[in-house]
Amino acid sequence: MDFAYSEKVNALRAKLLAFMDEYVYPNEAVHDEQLRKASDRWQPVPIIEELKEKAKAARLWNLFLPESSRGAGLTNLEYAPLAEIMGRVEWASEVFNCSAPDTGNMETLERYGSEEQKREWLEPLLEGKIRSCFAMTEPDVASSDATNIQCRIERQRDEYVINGRKWWSSGAGDPRCKIFIVMGKTDPANPDKHRQQSMILVPRDTLGVHIKRMLPVFGFDDAPHGHAEVLFENVRVPVSNILLGEGRGFEIAQGRLGPGRIHHCMRAIGFAERALEMTCKRSLERKPFGKPLAEQGVTIERIANMRIMIDQARLLVLHAAWRMDTVGNKEARREIAEIKVAVPNMACQVVDWAIQAHGAAGVTEDFDLPHMYKYARILRLADGPDEVHRNQLGRLELNKYRPERRNV
Repeated sequence: MDFAYSEKVNALRAKLLAFMDEYVYPNEAVHDEQLRKASDRWQPVPIIEELKEKAKAARLWNLFLPESSRGAGLTNLEYAPLAEIMGRVEWASEVFNCSAPDTGNMETLERYGSEEQKREWLEPLLEGKIRSCFAMTEPDVASSDATNIQCRIERQRDEYVINGRKWWSSGAGDPRCKIFIVMGKTDPANPDKHRQQSMILVPRDTLGVHIKRMLPVFGFDDAPHGHAEVLFENVRVPVSNILLGEGRGFEIAQGRLGPGRIHHCMRAIGFAERALEMTCKRSLERKPFGKPLAEQGVTIERIANMRIMIDQARLLVLHAAWRMDTVGNKEARREIAEIKVAVPNMACQVVDWAIQAHGAAGVTEDFDLPHMYKYARILRLADGPDEVHRNQLGRLELNKYRPERRNV
Protein backbone atom coordinates (compact mmCIF):
# COMPACT_ATOMS: atom_id res chain seq x y z
CA MET A 1 0.00 0.00 0.00
CA ASP A 2 1.38 3.33 -1.06
CA PHE A 3 -0.84 6.30 -0.24
CA ALA A 4 1.62 8.92 -1.49
CA TYR A 5 -0.01 11.22 -4.02
CA SER A 6 1.19 10.70 -7.57
CA GLU A 7 2.51 13.53 -9.71
CA LYS A 8 -0.82 13.54 -11.54
CA VAL A 9 -2.81 13.83 -8.30
CA ASN A 10 -0.53 16.50 -6.86
CA ALA A 11 -1.04 18.57 -10.01
CA LEU A 12 -4.81 18.21 -9.76
CA ARG A 13 -4.75 19.01 -6.03
CA ALA A 14 -2.80 22.20 -6.65
CA LYS A 15 -5.19 23.20 -9.40
CA LEU A 16 -8.27 22.41 -7.31
CA LEU A 17 -6.94 24.20 -4.21
CA ALA A 18 -6.23 27.29 -6.32
CA PHE A 19 -9.73 27.15 -7.80
CA MET A 20 -11.29 26.88 -4.33
CA ASP A 21 -9.23 29.85 -3.10
CA GLU A 22 -10.05 32.02 -6.10
CA TYR A 23 -13.67 31.15 -6.76
CA VAL A 24 -15.40 29.02 -4.12
CA TYR A 25 -14.46 30.40 -0.69
CA PRO A 26 -14.91 34.05 -1.76
CA ASN A 27 -18.39 33.22 -3.05
CA GLU A 28 -19.78 31.36 -0.03
CA ALA A 29 -21.59 34.48 1.17
CA VAL A 30 -22.78 35.18 -2.39
CA HIS A 31 -24.25 31.66 -2.62
CA ASP A 32 -26.10 32.03 0.67
CA GLU A 33 -27.40 35.46 -0.26
CA GLN A 34 -28.64 34.34 -3.68
CA LEU A 35 -30.41 31.35 -2.18
CA ARG A 36 -31.95 33.40 0.62
CA LYS A 37 -33.26 36.14 -1.69
CA ALA A 38 -34.45 33.90 -4.53
CA SER A 39 -38.14 34.23 -5.38
CA ASP A 40 -38.11 30.49 -6.10
CA ARG A 41 -35.56 28.66 -3.96
CA TRP A 42 -35.97 25.51 -6.06
CA GLN A 43 -34.23 27.02 -9.06
CA PRO A 44 -30.47 26.63 -9.68
CA VAL A 45 -28.27 29.02 -7.70
CA PRO A 46 -26.69 31.45 -10.21
CA ILE A 47 -23.21 31.49 -8.66
CA ILE A 48 -22.93 27.69 -8.92
CA GLU A 49 -23.93 27.76 -12.57
CA GLU A 50 -21.37 30.50 -13.20
CA LEU A 51 -18.60 28.56 -11.46
CA LYS A 52 -19.42 25.37 -13.37
CA GLU A 53 -18.30 27.03 -16.58
CA LYS A 54 -15.04 28.04 -14.94
CA ALA A 55 -14.51 24.49 -13.64
CA LYS A 56 -15.09 23.08 -17.12
CA ALA A 57 -12.63 25.56 -18.60
CA ALA A 58 -10.08 24.57 -15.94
CA ARG A 59 -10.61 20.86 -16.77
CA LEU A 60 -11.77 20.19 -13.21
CA TRP A 61 -14.86 18.31 -14.33
CA ASN A 62 -16.15 14.75 -13.74
CA LEU A 63 -13.13 13.89 -11.61
CA PHE A 64 -15.00 11.11 -9.80
CA LEU A 65 -15.56 8.47 -12.48
CA PRO A 66 -12.87 5.84 -11.81
CA GLU A 67 -10.81 4.44 -14.62
CA SER A 68 -13.15 5.65 -17.35
CA SER A 69 -12.46 7.58 -20.52
CA ARG A 70 -15.65 9.53 -19.79
CA GLY A 71 -14.17 10.99 -16.61
CA ALA A 72 -10.70 12.04 -15.49
CA GLY A 73 -9.48 8.44 -15.44
CA LEU A 74 -8.74 8.55 -11.70
CA THR A 75 -8.84 5.57 -9.39
CA ASN A 76 -10.77 5.79 -6.11
CA LEU A 77 -7.46 6.27 -4.30
CA GLU A 78 -6.50 9.13 -6.60
CA TYR A 79 -9.90 10.78 -6.30
CA ALA A 80 -9.97 10.70 -2.47
CA PRO A 81 -7.84 13.81 -1.77
CA LEU A 82 -9.73 15.76 -4.42
CA ALA A 83 -13.14 14.86 -2.97
CA GLU A 84 -11.86 15.89 0.45
CA ILE A 85 -11.01 19.36 -0.86
CA MET A 86 -14.46 19.73 -2.44
CA GLY A 87 -16.10 18.56 0.78
CA ARG A 88 -14.87 21.63 2.65
CA VAL A 89 -17.83 23.61 1.24
CA GLU A 90 -21.26 21.96 1.22
CA TRP A 91 -22.14 22.89 -2.36
CA ALA A 92 -18.68 22.84 -3.95
CA SER A 93 -18.90 19.30 -5.36
CA GLU A 94 -21.68 20.40 -7.70
CA VAL A 95 -19.41 23.03 -9.22
CA PHE A 96 -17.19 20.20 -10.51
CA ASN A 97 -20.10 17.86 -11.44
CA CYS A 98 -19.03 15.57 -8.61
CA SER A 99 -22.06 15.74 -6.31
CA ALA A 100 -24.46 13.10 -5.03
CA PRO A 101 -26.65 11.45 -6.15
CA ASP A 102 -25.46 12.18 -9.69
CA THR A 103 -22.02 10.62 -9.18
CA GLY A 104 -23.53 7.32 -8.04
CA ASN A 105 -26.12 7.39 -10.80
CA MET A 106 -23.50 8.14 -13.43
CA GLU A 107 -21.35 5.26 -12.18
CA THR A 108 -24.43 3.01 -12.30
CA LEU A 109 -25.13 3.95 -15.91
CA GLU A 110 -21.46 3.61 -16.83
CA ARG A 111 -21.22 0.13 -15.28
CA TYR A 112 -24.65 -1.33 -16.01
CA GLY A 113 -26.39 0.79 -18.64
CA SER A 114 -26.91 -0.17 -22.26
CA GLU A 115 -25.33 1.96 -24.96
CA GLU A 116 -28.74 3.47 -25.67
CA GLN A 117 -29.27 4.29 -21.98
CA LYS A 118 -25.83 5.86 -21.80
CA ARG A 119 -26.50 8.04 -24.84
CA GLU A 120 -29.84 9.22 -23.52
CA TRP A 121 -28.99 9.79 -19.85
CA LEU A 122 -25.30 9.39 -19.03
CA GLU A 123 -24.04 11.83 -21.65
CA PRO A 124 -26.21 14.80 -20.51
CA LEU A 125 -25.38 13.99 -16.88
CA LEU A 126 -21.66 14.04 -17.64
CA GLU A 127 -22.10 17.34 -19.44
CA GLY A 128 -23.98 18.79 -16.46
CA LYS A 129 -27.05 19.53 -18.55
CA ILE A 130 -29.40 17.54 -16.31
CA ARG A 131 -29.48 16.09 -12.81
CA SER A 132 -30.85 12.83 -11.43
CA CYS A 133 -32.42 11.03 -8.47
CA PHE A 134 -31.97 7.60 -6.87
CA ALA A 135 -35.24 6.21 -5.45
CA MET A 136 -34.74 3.22 -3.17
CA THR A 137 -35.89 3.98 0.41
CA GLU A 138 -39.59 3.62 1.28
CA PRO A 139 -41.67 5.10 4.13
CA ASP A 140 -43.82 2.04 4.82
CA VAL A 141 -41.11 -0.56 5.44
CA ALA A 142 -37.79 -0.81 7.31
CA SER A 143 -35.63 0.07 4.33
CA SER A 144 -32.38 -0.58 6.20
CA ASP A 145 -33.20 -4.14 5.06
CA ALA A 146 -33.60 -3.52 1.34
CA THR A 147 -35.28 -6.90 0.83
CA ASN A 148 -38.35 -5.26 2.45
CA ILE A 149 -38.87 -2.92 -0.49
CA GLN A 150 -42.46 -3.15 -1.75
CA CYS A 151 -42.47 -0.97 -4.87
CA ARG A 152 -43.72 -3.17 -7.72
CA ILE A 153 -42.29 -3.27 -11.22
CA GLU A 154 -44.56 -5.48 -13.33
CA ARG A 155 -44.08 -6.34 -16.96
CA GLN A 156 -47.05 -5.90 -19.25
CA ARG A 157 -46.08 -6.83 -22.83
CA ASP A 158 -43.49 -4.26 -23.98
CA GLU A 159 -43.78 -2.02 -20.90
CA TYR A 160 -43.08 -2.11 -17.19
CA VAL A 161 -45.72 -0.69 -14.83
CA ILE A 162 -44.40 0.81 -11.59
CA ASN A 163 -46.43 1.34 -8.42
CA GLY A 164 -44.99 2.37 -5.09
CA ARG A 165 -44.04 5.14 -2.70
CA LYS A 166 -40.47 6.27 -2.09
CA TRP A 167 -38.95 8.88 0.17
CA TRP A 168 -35.57 10.47 0.85
CA SER A 169 -35.30 10.57 -2.92
CA SER A 170 -32.47 13.09 -2.99
CA GLY A 171 -32.31 15.50 -5.90
CA ALA A 172 -35.95 15.11 -6.88
CA GLY A 173 -36.71 18.74 -5.99
CA ASP A 174 -34.26 20.14 -8.51
CA PRO A 175 -36.00 21.29 -11.71
CA ARG A 176 -33.01 19.93 -13.65
CA CYS A 177 -33.74 16.41 -12.35
CA LYS A 178 -34.80 14.52 -15.47
CA ILE A 179 -34.23 10.86 -14.60
CA PHE A 180 -34.95 8.57 -11.62
CA ILE A 181 -33.23 5.26 -10.98
CA VAL A 182 -35.93 3.30 -9.15
CA MET A 183 -35.51 0.04 -7.24
CA GLY A 184 -38.52 -2.23 -6.93
CA LYS A 185 -39.68 -5.84 -7.03
CA THR A 186 -40.14 -7.62 -10.35
CA ASP A 187 -40.33 -11.13 -8.84
CA PRO A 188 -41.61 -11.01 -5.22
CA ALA A 189 -42.17 -14.82 -5.16
CA ASN A 190 -38.55 -15.67 -5.98
CA PRO A 191 -37.17 -17.91 -3.18
CA ASP A 192 -33.88 -16.02 -3.41
CA LYS A 193 -34.81 -12.74 -1.70
CA HIS A 194 -31.86 -11.02 -3.36
CA ARG A 195 -33.17 -11.83 -6.85
CA GLN A 196 -36.61 -10.30 -6.35
CA GLN A 197 -35.57 -6.70 -7.06
CA SER A 198 -34.64 -4.80 -10.19
CA MET A 199 -33.62 -1.25 -11.07
CA ILE A 200 -35.30 0.73 -13.79
CA LEU A 201 -34.95 4.15 -15.40
CA VAL A 202 -37.97 6.43 -15.04
CA PRO A 203 -37.95 9.84 -16.75
CA ARG A 204 -39.14 12.54 -14.34
CA ASP A 205 -41.92 13.73 -16.66
CA THR A 206 -43.51 10.27 -17.05
CA LEU A 207 -47.25 10.24 -16.35
CA GLY A 208 -47.93 8.99 -12.82
CA VAL A 209 -44.76 10.32 -11.14
CA HIS A 210 -45.93 12.60 -8.31
CA ILE A 211 -43.73 14.58 -5.91
CA LYS A 212 -45.85 14.51 -2.75
CA ARG A 213 -43.64 16.68 -0.53
CA MET A 214 -40.09 17.80 0.14
CA LEU A 215 -38.70 16.54 3.45
CA PRO A 216 -36.88 18.96 5.78
CA VAL A 217 -33.67 17.80 7.46
CA PHE A 218 -33.10 19.34 10.90
CA GLY A 219 -35.19 22.25 9.65
CA PHE A 220 -33.22 22.72 6.40
CA ASP A 221 -35.06 22.09 3.13
CA ASP A 222 -31.79 21.68 1.18
CA ALA A 223 -33.22 23.65 -1.75
CA PRO A 224 -32.71 23.52 -4.67
CA HIS A 225 -31.60 19.90 -4.25
CA GLY A 226 -33.97 18.52 -1.64
CA HIS A 227 -35.19 15.11 -0.54
CA ALA A 228 -38.63 14.09 -1.77
CA GLU A 229 -41.44 11.71 -1.02
CA VAL A 230 -42.45 10.40 -4.44
CA LEU A 231 -45.52 8.41 -5.50
CA PHE A 232 -45.24 6.18 -8.57
CA GLU A 233 -48.80 5.52 -9.68
CA ASN A 234 -49.25 3.21 -12.68
CA VAL A 235 -46.08 4.62 -14.21
CA ARG A 236 -45.36 3.03 -17.59
CA VAL A 237 -41.92 2.90 -19.18
CA PRO A 238 -40.50 0.79 -22.05
CA VAL A 239 -39.02 -2.62 -21.30
CA SER A 240 -35.70 -1.23 -22.57
CA ASN A 241 -35.52 0.99 -19.44
CA ILE A 242 -34.61 -1.94 -17.17
CA LEU A 243 -30.99 -1.87 -15.96
CA LEU A 244 -28.96 -5.02 -16.62
CA GLY A 245 -32.04 -7.28 -16.47
CA GLU A 246 -34.72 -8.47 -14.07
CA GLY A 247 -33.54 -9.64 -10.67
CA ARG A 248 -30.23 -7.76 -10.84
CA GLY A 249 -31.20 -4.91 -8.49
CA PHE A 250 -29.09 -6.03 -5.54
CA GLU A 251 -26.11 -6.64 -7.77
CA ILE A 252 -26.42 -3.09 -9.10
CA ALA A 253 -26.94 -1.68 -5.60
CA GLN A 254 -23.74 -3.32 -4.43
CA GLY A 255 -21.84 -1.72 -7.29
CA ARG A 256 -23.48 1.68 -6.80
CA LEU A 257 -23.53 2.09 -3.03
CA GLY A 258 -19.85 1.26 -2.47
CA PRO A 259 -18.58 4.27 -4.45
CA GLY A 260 -21.41 6.42 -3.09
CA ARG A 261 -20.49 5.58 0.50
CA ILE A 262 -16.80 6.25 0.06
CA HIS A 263 -17.44 9.56 -1.74
CA HIS A 264 -19.57 10.73 1.20
CA CYS A 265 -16.76 9.76 3.57
CA MET A 266 -14.15 11.57 1.50
CA ARG A 267 -16.22 14.76 1.58
CA ALA A 268 -16.89 14.37 5.32
CA ILE A 269 -13.16 14.38 6.03
CA GLY A 270 -12.98 17.66 4.14
CA PHE A 271 -15.57 19.46 6.23
CA ALA A 272 -14.24 17.91 9.45
CA GLU A 273 -10.82 19.31 8.56
CA ARG A 274 -12.37 22.71 8.01
CA ALA A 275 -14.23 22.49 11.34
CA LEU A 276 -10.89 21.86 13.04
CA GLU A 277 -9.37 24.90 11.32
CA MET A 278 -12.32 27.03 12.43
CA THR A 279 -11.93 25.74 15.99
CA CYS A 280 -8.24 26.63 16.11
CA LYS A 281 -8.84 30.15 14.79
CA ARG A 282 -11.76 30.74 17.12
CA SER A 283 -9.90 29.46 20.18
CA LEU A 284 -7.00 31.81 19.50
CA GLU A 285 -9.33 34.82 19.13
CA ARG A 286 -11.79 34.36 22.03
CA LYS A 287 -10.70 35.18 25.58
CA PRO A 288 -13.14 33.98 28.25
CA PHE A 289 -12.03 34.37 31.88
CA GLY A 290 -8.99 36.43 30.97
CA LYS A 291 -7.15 34.10 28.59
CA PRO A 292 -7.68 32.65 25.10
CA LEU A 293 -9.71 29.48 24.69
CA ALA A 294 -6.55 28.02 23.16
CA GLU A 295 -4.94 28.12 26.60
CA GLN A 296 -7.81 26.28 28.27
CA GLY A 297 -6.88 22.66 28.93
CA VAL A 298 -10.12 21.18 27.65
CA THR A 299 -9.83 23.05 24.34
CA ILE A 300 -6.24 21.95 23.76
CA GLU A 301 -7.20 18.33 24.46
CA ARG A 302 -10.18 18.48 22.12
CA ILE A 303 -8.11 19.99 19.31
CA ALA A 304 -5.54 17.21 19.73
CA ASN A 305 -8.28 14.56 19.61
CA MET A 306 -9.84 16.17 16.55
CA ARG A 307 -6.48 15.97 14.76
CA ILE A 308 -6.05 12.30 15.70
CA MET A 309 -9.60 11.33 14.73
CA ILE A 310 -9.47 13.05 11.33
CA ASP A 311 -6.12 11.50 10.45
CA GLN A 312 -7.31 8.04 11.50
CA ALA A 313 -10.45 8.40 9.40
CA ARG A 314 -8.51 9.64 6.37
CA LEU A 315 -6.20 6.61 6.49
CA LEU A 316 -9.19 4.27 6.75
CA VAL A 317 -10.75 5.90 3.69
CA LEU A 318 -7.53 5.68 1.69
CA HIS A 319 -7.23 2.01 2.62
CA ALA A 320 -10.83 1.35 1.54
CA ALA A 321 -10.22 3.20 -1.73
CA TRP A 322 -7.08 1.15 -2.37
CA ARG A 323 -9.01 -2.07 -1.70
CA MET A 324 -11.80 -1.05 -4.06
CA ASP A 325 -9.24 -0.34 -6.76
CA THR A 326 -7.30 -3.57 -6.28
CA VAL A 327 -9.95 -6.22 -5.44
CA GLY A 328 -13.25 -4.58 -6.43
CA ASN A 329 -16.23 -3.18 -4.55
CA LYS A 330 -17.65 -6.54 -3.49
CA GLU A 331 -14.41 -7.82 -1.96
CA ALA A 332 -13.85 -4.44 -0.28
CA ARG A 333 -17.23 -4.56 1.50
CA ARG A 334 -15.57 -4.87 4.93
CA GLU A 335 -13.44 -1.78 4.44
CA ILE A 336 -16.39 0.17 3.01
CA ALA A 337 -18.51 -0.80 6.04
CA GLU A 338 -15.71 0.29 8.38
CA ILE A 339 -15.46 3.79 6.94
CA LYS A 340 -19.24 4.15 6.70
CA VAL A 341 -19.39 3.77 10.49
CA ALA A 342 -16.14 5.45 11.49
CA VAL A 343 -16.13 8.60 9.35
CA PRO A 344 -19.63 9.99 10.05
CA ASN A 345 -19.17 9.33 13.78
CA MET A 346 -15.83 11.10 13.67
CA ALA A 347 -17.34 14.04 11.78
CA CYS A 348 -20.25 14.30 14.22
CA GLN A 349 -17.86 14.53 17.17
CA VAL A 350 -15.43 16.92 15.51
CA VAL A 351 -18.18 19.31 14.42
CA ASP A 352 -19.84 19.06 17.84
CA TRP A 353 -16.60 20.19 19.52
CA ALA A 354 -16.26 22.95 16.92
CA ILE A 355 -19.76 24.17 17.76
CA GLN A 356 -18.86 24.12 21.45
CA ALA A 357 -15.75 26.22 20.81
CA HIS A 358 -17.85 28.78 18.94
CA GLY A 359 -20.44 29.02 21.70
CA ALA A 360 -23.87 30.32 20.70
CA ALA A 361 -22.42 31.49 17.39
CA GLY A 362 -21.78 27.86 16.51
CA VAL A 363 -25.47 27.09 16.09
CA THR A 364 -26.17 30.09 13.85
CA GLU A 365 -25.78 30.22 10.09
CA ASP A 366 -23.12 32.90 10.57
CA PHE A 367 -20.83 29.88 10.53
CA ASP A 368 -21.30 26.75 8.44
CA LEU A 369 -21.21 24.41 11.41
CA PRO A 370 -24.97 23.61 11.54
CA HIS A 371 -24.82 22.44 7.91
CA MET A 372 -21.75 20.35 8.66
CA TYR A 373 -23.41 18.73 11.64
CA LYS A 374 -26.57 18.05 9.67
CA TYR A 375 -24.56 16.35 6.92
CA ALA A 376 -22.50 14.30 9.37
CA ARG A 377 -25.54 13.14 11.31
CA ILE A 378 -27.45 12.21 8.16
CA LEU A 379 -24.53 10.07 7.02
CA ARG A 380 -25.04 7.80 10.02
CA LEU A 381 -28.32 6.80 8.34
CA ALA A 382 -27.81 7.41 4.62
CA ASP A 383 -26.69 4.43 2.50
CA GLY A 384 -27.38 2.14 5.46
CA PRO A 385 -27.43 2.96 9.20
CA ASP A 386 -24.48 2.33 11.51
CA GLU A 387 -26.19 -0.73 12.96
CA VAL A 388 -26.43 -2.49 9.60
CA HIS A 389 -22.75 -1.93 8.82
CA ARG A 390 -21.66 -2.97 12.31
CA ASN A 391 -23.76 -6.11 11.98
CA GLN A 392 -22.08 -6.92 8.68
CA LEU A 393 -18.63 -6.25 10.12
CA GLY A 394 -19.31 -8.40 13.19
CA ARG A 395 -20.52 -11.31 11.06
CA LEU A 396 -17.54 -11.06 8.71
CA GLU A 397 -15.18 -11.13 11.70
CA LEU A 398 -16.95 -14.06 13.40
CA ASN A 399 -16.91 -16.06 10.17
CA LYS A 400 -13.12 -16.27 10.44
CA TYR A 401 -13.47 -18.40 13.56
CA ARG A 402 -16.43 -20.65 12.76
CA PRO A 403 -15.48 -24.37 12.82
CA GLU A 404 -16.55 -24.95 9.22
CA ARG A 405 -14.16 -22.21 8.09
CA ARG A 406 -11.24 -23.57 10.14
CA ASN A 407 -11.61 -27.01 8.56
CA VAL A 408 -11.51 -25.69 4.99
